[in-house]
Amino acid sequence: MHPPPDKRPDPNALLALAGREGRGRLTVFLGAAPGVGKTYAMLSRARREKDAGVDMVIGVVETHGRTETAALIEGLEILPRRMIDYRGRELDEFDIDAALARRPKLIIVDELAHTNAPDSRHPKRYQDVEELIGAGIDVWTALNIQHLESLVDVVSRITGVTVRESVPDSVIKKADEVIVVDITPAELIQRLEAGKVYLPENAKRAADGFFKPGNLTALRELALRRTTDRVDDQMIAYLRQNAIEGPWETADRLLVCIGPDTLSEKVVRTASRLANGLNAHWLVVTVERPGQDAADAAAMARLDETFRLAERLGAETQRVSGHDYVGEILRLARRENATQIVLGRGEAGWWQRLTGRSLPDALLRQSSDIGICVITDGESDTPPTRKKGRRWEMPPLLSTIGVAVGSVAAATAIGVGLRHFTPLPNLSMLFLMAVLVCALTVGRLSAIVAAVLSFLAYNFFFIEPIYTFTVAQPYELFALVIFLIVAVTTGDLAGRVRDRAEGAGRRATNLQALYEFSRKLSGITSVDDVVWAGVAHAQATLHGQVAIAIPVEDELTVSAAWPPDTVLDSTDMTALRWAFEKRENAGKGTETLPNLRFQFRPIMAPHGPVGVFGFEQPKDAPPLSPTEERVLGAILDQTAIAIDRAQLARENARTVALEESEKLRGALLSSISHDLRTPLSSITGAVTSLREFGRKMSPESRDDLLASIEEEAARLSRFVSNLLDMTRIEAGALNARRDWVDVPDVVRAAVERARKAFPERAVEVSVASELPPVRGDSTLLGQVLFNLIDNAHKYGGEDTPTTIYARREDAEVVVTVTDQGRGIPPADLEKIFDKFYRRGKVDGRAAGTGLGLSISRGFVEAMGGTITAESPAVRKRGTRIVIRLPVGA
Repeated sequence: MHPPPDKRPDPNALLALAGREGRGRLTVFLGAAPGVGKTYAMLSRARREKDAGVDMVIGVVETHGRTETAALIEGLEILPRRMIDYRGRELDEFDIDAALARRPKLIIVDELAHTNAPDSRHPKRYQDVEELIGAGIDVWTALNIQHLESLVDVVSRITGVTVRESVPDSVIKKADEVIVVDITPAELIQRLEAGKVYLPENAKRAADGFFKPGNLTALRELALRRTTDRVDDQMIAYLRQNAIEGPWETADRLLVCIGPDTLSEKVVRTASRLANGLNAHWLVVTVERPGQDAADAAAMARLDETFRLAERLGAETQRVSGHDYVGEILRLARRENATQIVLGRGEAGWWQRLTGRSLPDALLRQSSDIGICVITDGESDTPPTRKKGRRWEMPPLLSTIGVAVGSVAAATAIGVGLRHFTPLPNLSMLFLMAVLVCALTVGRLSAIVAAVLSFLAYNFFFIEPIYTFTVAQPYELFALVIFLIVAVTTGDLAGRVRDRAEGAGRRATNLQALYEFSRKLSGITSVDDVVWAGVAHAQATLHGQVAIAIPVEDELTVSAAWPPDTVLDSTDMTALRWAFEKRENAGKGTETLPNLRFQFRPIMAPHGPVGVFGFEQPKDAPPLSPTEERVLGAILDQTAIAIDRAQLARENARTVALEESEKLRGALLSSISHDLRTPLSSITGAVTSLREFGRKMSPESRDDLLASIEEEAARLSRFVSNLLDMTRIEAGALNARRDWVDVPDVVRAAVERARKAFPERAVEVSVASELPPVRGDSTLLGQVLFNLIDNAHKYGGEDTPTTIYARREDAEVVVTVTDQGRGIPPADLEKIFDKFYRRGKVDGRAAGTGLGLSISRGFVEAMGGTITAESPAVRKRGTRIVIRLPVGA
């Protein structure tokens, strides 16, 4: 590409390009938070480069215990690290001298924000990377957005976590390539809960602190913004180097216009495909005339259904009230920074085609910088037609006078033309019409100017003697004065009507926006979501920087701000706390710290302040009008109510949890007191009988009492063991071993144990031959089988055997324990695995503590298996407990 002769490349841009010659390339894998997969993506790409024959080595990579990441390192050349003795500890650091001596084509240096150990050549790792690049070596590295120096305070304020290591922003600016590694907050939280980001003991603490959906969304916004800035810098550098004139469009936003007609559904679906293809944000809007809601109930129902379809497809929706369809659509499009307007065109009549008065035609004429995409009945995906060019806009006063002059001139020309054909005694009506046109289109001032100009023009052109401002007859002068009074009065009244109509339209728009805001808040139950919704709506209303702070552990913390990199300094925070404590406004425009950028207002709920709202208006913006004050007050009132409701819901959930805990504790104490008292009473009675009457008893009686003591002691031991096992499961302290387990041996051992404990009960066993081993804990599996056999004996009837089968199904070993009792109702098949759930007594023994099946489920799931119940099992009766364990690889 050669620039035009009169355009020359920027010398500074060419010098910067020449300065990169001989240097290595820096590629930064940028992420919004730990765990998004930066190192994994970097190593995956490195393996492809290695397979392509690139001389590549690993200088330093931190896997943080993630097995998937560690597997990617296998087979790659790794430089040995340098060992440093620091305060009695050995630290392994990146060896830059070894890297320079090896001098590969590409080297991977992870953790760019790392601080090197003392006695290293450079204090920070990014300085090691700069030296490698200066030596002509390409470097790949990874970095989280919170480590950029300019964002450290912002991230700390958003997340509440202090960032201790940082790198200058110039590192990103100098990077040759920035690759954003990104996943959704929900997916990242799921990875965190699965133990793929931190160890289990740290994962819950991280989820409660740093890894909140609101925090992750803000960090994603910061990462994408910073990457966009870097892309813009690269684009500008390319334009300057090649003498290409801009600007270039970088993002698309679609405004989709619909109505109650049947074509709107097709418009929404086509716009959805267009937005997905462009990766664009899209807003679906309808313009309603006042009183239209009651005009046609079927049409309104069809419009509501179209809105629901748009929301399901991922669009935002909005309703606008107004008389001027074209003006409202263009006004909303410019406010939302829309690049394309998508709308449908039905079958137009001949008059519309002749006059061009259809909505698409009107938008095409008046939208100078917004593309128009028209969807018709016969076409599915009409490509957008974009109009280019800029339209000069007159200043308001000049435009007002210009419309008045033009209207009067047109009335004069029409009157002069008509006078040549027929005498008209009431030509003053033409000028009165011009006054009305000015009043209805521009306003009162234009109408008054038009009335004065009409007075002069009527006198000059149509009252004898013409072409002079003199009046021959007195009655003509009287008529002129009356005309002037009528014209001024009529113009003033028409202008007032127009102003009031515009005010009503603005109020309807504000009410509609508040309705949409309240509808969003009605479905939100989290305080974080309420705060973010309030910030987004307030910023769209005020068009400036906004922030909301709420108390967190008795300390006011900024929970949401827009843009996310909005920073409040110490003075701002002082005014914010003052507004919360004194319940008064503070900051700009108030008597308290009026020199600040922000104005802070307490968010008041019925019982007191629940937060503080701060906003900074754009530069040179006038103070808020009374209407804007009312809208802002309504937003803050609704936000306060929503925050209060969310906090009450949270308190209610906590109260319910405490009540359930109290019920559980009561049930536990009741169960423990009963189940401990019964065996202890039996043991105490037997011991007392032996002590008082032992010498008088026969040997058979003494043996019976000793057997009773032994049986009740064993029962008491099992009960205590079950309590301890349940405590381990609930505390997360159950660590099942992953050894090879031979299922037939465990089944036989459990059956032998059951036969010794219950010698009078029959057990039938069937184990498939060549059953493969499973990965698990033989002790836990044996305890599970014993609990199931014990349970089957209790509820299976005295004369029916308990059956145990073990077989293989595909990649699982299946073990079933079946009784032939009365069975379990289908509604209780899941309840039997709940703690303390008991179904009474069947074989004469007590029903037990209700912990056996609950413990069994905990043990099986700890080994990676599943346990379920089926009923009926045999001949329309009985219960079968099914255990499924994965076959070991």
